[in-house]
Amino acid sequence: MACYTGHMFRRLIFPALAVIILFSATPAPAPGATPSAVLMAAGDIACAPRDAVSSAACQQQATSDLIIANAPQAVLALGDLQYECGQLANFGAAFQSSWGRFKSNIYPVPGNREYNVEGDEAACPRSEPFPSGAAGYFTYFGAQAAPREDGCTVNCKGYYSFDLGGWHIIALNSNCAYIGGCEAGSPIEEWLRADLAASTAACTLAYMHHPRYSSDGGYDEVAPLWQALYEAGAEVVLAGHSHNYERFAPRDHGGNLDRARGVRQFVVGTGGKSISRFSSTSAHSEAKTDQGFGVLKLTLYPEGYDWSFLPVAPLTYKDSGSAACHARETRQIYLPVLPQR
Repeated sequence: MACYTGHMFRRLIFPALAVIILFSATPAPAPGATPSAVLMAAGDIACAPRDAVSSAACQQQATSDLIIANAPQAVLALGDLQYECGQLANFGAAFQSSWGRFKSNIYPVPGNREYNVEGDEAACPRSEPFPSGAAGYFTYFGAQAAPREDGCTVNCKGYYSFDLGGWHIIALNSNCAYIGGCEAGSPIEEWLRADLAASTAACTLAYMHHPRYSSDGGYDEVAPLWQALYEAGAEVVLAGHSHNYERFAPRDHGGNLDRARGVRQFVVGTGGKSISRFSSTSAHSEAKTDQGFGVLKLTLYPEGYDWSFLPVAPLTYKDSGSAACHARETRQIYLPVLPQR
């Protein structure tokens, strides 16, 4: 049994109970340690079939080649997978010939393009409904996109979880307006808290399309989801939407630096469509590039992870490092709350 000397305590007050969650420190993965799994991730991927490949756009084939060369056990597709509208025909004509080559290993989440929203009307056929309910996305991926909703192909919830290499992995749908909201007490927030409470994994990773933080601008709508993840001791959140790469220092649910048990976010919107330039740098941004495409490789260990951004040539930028999970053992102790005096 671990010694809890010097541990960090967090106290959560409920009407009749106090919950003290104990986090014990673990070392980062040792050099030469045997990984338990490898996953790769990116979002904002496939151009419309009519669009031409260039050094500045439509590099989905090149990013998919990187993934095939590394043979990960799982691929996390971070939304906006097929432009411009996420139609089923476009998935078949563009995404399928690139990232579709390893479709069976993909664990997807939808982006706004899958719903035909945010000003896409000019680029999408007038026959397509707005919003579309992400019918093309849910039909193309089937049970991979909605494993909790048997046979669903439109207006599905699109959030789920699974375990990989001893880690608990959570796929979140951040298109809040189309799933009943993301605020505290919403269906997705309540599901997320229950899912986190049921997990016994020492390490947790979540991913969604819209980033909580980005130098291109973050999304307050997903703040309740981030808070639930932080309070449960999650390690990593991945997102896309911003068409660039950025890594943030671990932060708490208020955005403050918390290297002891904060959540580290990676924005990996470099899957192929196009690149957007940074105009500023957000607080606690530790690394970023807006000069080309690439994918994030995460090597998972029972008590930590390595990260590495793999660029598509001619980009030579790289970002890599290691970190430990917050806790080897996490315990919840329920104590009565004494009346205030």
